[in-house]
Amino acid sequence: MASIVELLTLNNPVFKSYVFWTGVLVLKMLFMSVLTAMQRFKTKTFANPEDLLSPKLKVKFDDPNVERVRRAHRNDLENIVPFLIIGLLYTLTNPSAFLAINLFRAVGIARIVHTLVYAVVVIPQPARALSFFVAAGATVYMAFQVMVTAAF
Repeated sequence: MASIVELLTLNNPVFKSYVFWTGVLVLKMLFMSVLTAMQRFKTKTFANPEDLLSPKLKVKFDDPNVERVRRAHRNDLENIVPFLIIGLLYTLTNPSAFLAINLFRAVGIARIVHTLVYAVVVIPQPARALSFFVAAGATVYMAFQVMVTAAF
């Protein structure tokens, strides 16, 4: 049985993959704030009076383009944060490197695709649903494995 110290080192390919995909997804979530700001400037839609670029503009909360990006960002927070927690715990179960690395990869790529088809180049369903369920399914699988490992 590997110790926690051995599992949480960059010599462990599972942990190394987790660290890489965590970095990718954190940067992706941070980029969503930039994408929201870009949409606000593009549409001249600002939520605070001090942000208005001109006295002719008014505070507005309902621009569909801005709201789409904000919903995508909120979806990231609802799904990536649980992955960050459960992915680390899953690493501690000493899973198969092949399976774990591919689960982390699937979550990372699916979350990027989700943003692309939801907030950047809107593509009709089922593109968004498929990307959502790939990441959610992988995260649920890891959570289940963590629970089973901890229970026995």
